Amino acid sequence: MSRTSARTKARAAARLAAVQALYQHEMEGTAIPSLLHEFHNHRIGATIEEVEYAEADVDFFDDLVKGATTRGGEIDLLIEGKLASGWTLARLDKPMKAILRAGTYELLARPDVPMPAVISEYVDVAHAFYDRRESGFVNGLLDAIAKDARA
Repeated sequence: MSRTSARTKARAAARLAAVQALYQHEMEGTAIPSLLHEFHNHRIGATIEEVEYAEADVDFFDDLVKGATTRGGEIDLLIEGKLASGWTLARLDKPMKAILRAGTYELLARPDVPMPAVISEYVDVAHAFYDRRESGFVNGLLDAIAKDARA
């Protein structure tokens, strides 16, 4: 496997883990340092209930989780601003919020990652949780956010 391919897979694993961590943070209120510790030591690269978790780019994972929580208010406003009339962030389920928050953070704070790559990666993450319709929602919403965030 090439270095670029290995890095791409490690970042994809980091994105999925970040979405899981953000979901757990919202569900349980786990403090970020404890959450990062748990993922570093017990999830990333581990095998849990016969499911092997891929090795992730830990620094990238940390940036996504810390950044999405630190800039949460700003991120939530951007997401709400792109939702259809009558929709609020509160109407979205928690996994969807975690996906959109991580993706929005990456669009805002990681100009080193091309916009199409960010959107495509979070559409892939959405496939882990949802059917095609919801993945299309992620695609459209992140694309709309990207037009403002990367203008």
